[in-house]
Amino acid sequence: MAAKKMNFEEAMARLSQIVEKLETGEESLENSMKLFEEGAKLSAQCYQILEKAQQKVTELTAVEEETE
Repeated sequence: MAAKKMNFEEAMARLSQIVEKLETGEESLENSMKLFEEGAKLSAQCYQILEKAQQKVTELTAVEEETE
């Protein structure tokens, strides 16, 4: 499911699903590893989205402060 680029909300929802599945302990080791890998990729994607948002807020705040 992580093959397509998801927006932040979609990625967080999928990440939550993965965590719930892994916490049950009912998945096979192989499937658990696949889920973990997908979760790691989604986590990195979410981090990148948040980093971009933080940069944008910083830029907007700097412009706002310059105009005051």
